[in-house]
Amino acid sequence: MMITAVKSLADRLVASPRRLWLAAFAIFFALSASWSISTPTGASPDEHAHLVRAAAVARGQIDGREVMVPHVVGGIEGQFAETGVELPRIYQDVKDVNACYVFEPGISAACAPELKERPGTTLVTTAAGRYHPAYYLAVGWPSRLVHGEKAFYLMRLMSALICSALAASAVVSAAEWRRRSFTLLGTVTATTPMALFMFGVVNPSGPEIAAGILVWSAGLPMLMSPDPHLLNRRLARLGLGALVLISIRPLGLIWFCGALFFGLLLGRKGALRDVLRRRATWLWGVLALATAGWALAWSSSHPDNSVIDASDLTPVLAARKTFDNGLLYIKQMVGYFGWLDAQSPAATLVVWCGVVIALAMLALVYARFRDALAIGGVLIGIVVIPITAQALQSQLGMIWQGRYLLPFAVGLPIMCAAICHERMPWGGFAWRRLLVMFGFSLALVNAAAFLWALRRNAVGTEGPLLISPAHWAPYGGWAVWLVVYTLAALALGLFVAASDNRERPLPDSSGTAGGGAAEGPPRLAGAHAEA
Repeated sequence: MMITAVKSLADRLVASPRRLWLAAFAIFFALSASWSISTPTGASPDEHAHLVRAAAVARGQIDGREVMVPHVVGGIEGQFAETGVELPRIYQDVKDVNACYVFEPGISAACAPELKERPGTTLVTTAAGRYHPAYYLAVGWPSRLVHGEKAFYLMRLMSALICSALAASAVVSAAEWRRRSFTLLGTVTATTPMALFMFGVVNPSGPEIAAGILVWSAGLPMLMSPDPHLLNRRLARLGLGALVLISIRPLGLIWFCGALFFGLLLGRKGALRDVLRRRATWLWGVLALATAGWALAWSSSHPDNSVIDASDLTPVLAARKTFDNGLLYIKQMVGYFGWLDAQSPAATLVVWCGVVIALAMLALVYARFRDALAIGGVLIGIVVIPITAQALQSQLGMIWQGRYLLPFAVGLPIMCAAICHERMPWGGFAWRRLLVMFGFSLALVNAAAFLWALRRNAVGTEGPLLISPAHWAPYGGWAVWLVVYTLAALALGLFVAASDNRERPLPDSSGTAGGGAAEGPPRLAGAHAEA
């Protein structure tokens, strides 16, 4: 009875694009907001710099004067070019609030001093002052309405809202395939615990990853499973994802072009012609080109003038070290929290990588030549891109992190799931049961990763697993957010259990049967409604 009820609930959730988008948005926001509230202030990579940048942009300080600040990163001394802005004094305090426990995973966040609002303003520097202002304007405006530490949490929640909306749109795109359990599994797998962690903090990596998921999820069905009734909606999602991805940082243009290239490689004959005939394609293309031009102009006019003594790190040595760090980068893409000082449990890494490998192996078993070429190309890119980028920036030291590659790497599970959808026969094997096992296994290890991060902040990595007594606790208590996160993760896994409806098409918004054999795959009910 319970299994039947769960299946019925899943079917109702995916029956309408609007209902599915709202449900997916609520789930993603619950997941990312749990990270927002349960992560101590400043306990995520470079968040203090991004908080300062967001607050400054919200106050009209798009640019500031350059200030050379001495830093030691990875044992390398240098003068970092930062941007000076005038802000309330609490923004100066947040820069060092985590000094007692950052990079010390055995020490809880309880040692951090309390952040209090102080009168007056002061000069605050940020290493993010050269970054494109669009994201910071979108998340920084609450700091004008609320003061003190509450402003930091509100800015996090604004970032979580943006990322959740992008990810929910990706889920709707994945659900428009005929056998949507496979494609939904690909999108859920792409949304790693690390991605959700970045969704919930103030860092441009969050929307960059979410936009990458949306670009792959919307672009592939447009070319691999074309449907003229869905084309404009898919173009709108692809265009929106492209605008966000390109505007974050210059690498975004490479991530978008990579997704577009592999989509074209896998596309059906004639699909590109149909896309190019739509007026919406050219409209979104013009907007994307304008956004890319603005982003490149901003980047070229705001160079990094930092002076770092990394003369011993040659490009060849940097490339070799990056190759040797491959496993570390995989860990960082799956889940490596805090200032990269809080690992996920081994089960999270094993299960998540196991599902990705299983999707890749299944796709390769049934792949055609171009399918195999695309899978191999993405895998080569995942290995080669960090090596090339680090070699070209060797003068800055070993700065690469796994999350930098996630906007591109998310394409691997999404693409493999799409290939499985198109090529695999469904008779003679309990595919549904396997997919449900995958979905809920990911949900459980996702919750385990959240628990591990909570434990690190509450009692340190050497503390008790049950976090009792907690030395530090988020608003509402750690147990509340663990329950919220676990339920939301299970709800996300529930999407994979949604019915495929292979035998009869869903009605379209006019009430007629759509998507028969002569018209292509069935589409969601309400296909003409906005998602």
